[in-house]
Amino acid sequence: MGHLRKHGILITVLFLFLINFGIWQAVLDKSDDRGILKVYFLDIGQGDATLIEAPNGNQVLIDGGRTDNKVLSALGEVLPPYDHSLDVIIATHPDADHVGGFPEVLSRYKVSIYLESGNVTKETAIVKTLEKTLQEFKINRSFAKQGQRILLDEENQIYLDILYPDRDVSKVDSNDASIIMRLTYGETCFIFSGDAPQKIEQYVAVKEKTNLDCEVLKAGHHGSRTSTSLSWVGFITPEYAVISDGKNNSYGHPHKETLATLEKFGVKVLRTDELGTIEINSDGQNVFVK
Repeated sequence: MGHLRKHGILITVLFLFLINFGIWQAVLDKSDDRGILKVYFLDIGQGDATLIEAPNGNQVLIDGGRTDNKVLSALGEVLPPYDHSLDVIIATHPDADHVGGFPEVLSRYKVSIYLESGNVTKETAIVKTLEKTLQEFKINRSFAKQGQRILLDEENQIYLDILYPDRDVSKVDSNDASIIMRLTYGETCFIFSGDAPQKIEQYVAVKEKTNLDCEVLKAGHHGSRTSTSLSWVGFITPEYAVISDGKNNSYGHPHKETLATLEKFGVKVLRTDELGTIEINSDGQNVFVK
């Protein structure tokens, strides 16, 4: 019995050591990333979910995928086990493949702010569940409006600018209400546009013009032909375009027209159905794919 007891104590000590080692390893790994902005385009199948992590540790989750909650396992792969908080959640629009995973995210992570487009035309079961969860956890909510700036890292001057909507979108089609935003760090930037169709892209392009020139474009609507117009890509002139889509999806995303548009501009296409979760980093001068 004494031998068994000693054996059990040894296993417990070893287990605690491994946990402690894992935590310190994660801390040390982060110390090597000082000054690095990380953007994870999460592999959650046919849907959207992007995690932004600033050098100071502030985090933003843009969209949350479907109700299959793949977003939880995807977050678990890029966040350390002790991290159970997100500073800001942004719902670009209330379609199920963008907000379906949010109720579970809100149940597992402490969230400070929930930013939404203000579109309320979708009275679906998942939207009702999301509304109930937001109320249950008393999450601070705000509507996105053109001109808003979310400061993620004051020391490094990393921020998200809301480019659209610039009006009340409560009654328009949900895709037309998609939040379009620019993430800026130094000389680099990323464009995110939810499922905004070409007419909204062109409207924003006319208003913003030179403010759209960025290294990374999150291709709209999972690479559908309804988004990522020639003029939109022409204004942005990205080095990379990321397409969040599910393998062998029933929509045929990405459409050949979108791929042809990106090819015309020599844009490198990165797809989650082919590569899994895609991590693109910035040091404020350059962006690089991990």
